[in-house]
Amino acid sequence: MEIKALISYDKDVLGGQQVFTGTRVPVETLFDHLEAGASLDEFLNDFPTVSREQAIAVLEMANKVLTSKNIEQLYAAVA
Repeated sequence: MEIKALISYDKDVLGGQQVFTGTRVPVETLFDHLEAGASLDEFLNDFPTVSREQAIAVLEMANKVLTSKNIEQLYAAVA
């Protein structure tokens, strides 16, 4: 799935925070829920405008970024 179909940002929507496309739900909220011990189903129940497909695709994308063989690029991006 293309990233623009998953994540969007607009300075007029939540001050430009990245949200799941078509929603006002910040992507960060998914990770906050999981970090707090909530399941994916609990997140989806709390934010029904986010589709399961969107949430899983974002998690898969994060996995690819964090397990990339080009980890130096990740280090540079977050430095």
